[in-house]
Amino acid sequence: MIRAAVCALALVAAPVVALADDTMPPAPYAYRQLDDPVKEAKAQKLMETLRCLVCQSQSIADSDAPIAGDMRNQVRLRINAGEDPEAIRQWLIQRYGDYVSYAPRVTASTWPLFAVPGGLIVVAAAVMRRRLAKRKNA
Repeated sequence: MIRAAVCALALVAAPVVALADDTMPPAPYAYRQLDDPVKEAKAQKLMETLRCLVCQSQSIADSDAPIAGDMRNQVRLRINAGEDPEAIRQWLIQRYGDYVSYAPRVTASTWPLFAVPGGLIVVAAAVMRRRLAKRKNA
């Protein structure tokens, strides 16, 4: 009985979900470059270092996701207004979290991610040295 109700609900909800497509037109600078080539180069350089939140493996410069277009628009608008690219990066990190940046920061919560690989290398080197010393003595 419950399974039938869930199936019926899914059939009713499916068309609604299909219509939930992004109906808003893209932001003005989502797919259009800035007129000033120097400013566009700054914007492009910054956009290549920011991760698309939907695609996860693409930068916002390469992604066709609507949110990436919105982020490109914001970057271009702020660059065009004369804002510093690093200030824009910090604003996006504050808004979307550290995940948006391909250049992660070392913080109190992320330092183990940077320290553990180094520690593993030290342990592996010690184990290899010990094994080689045993082999040499044998």
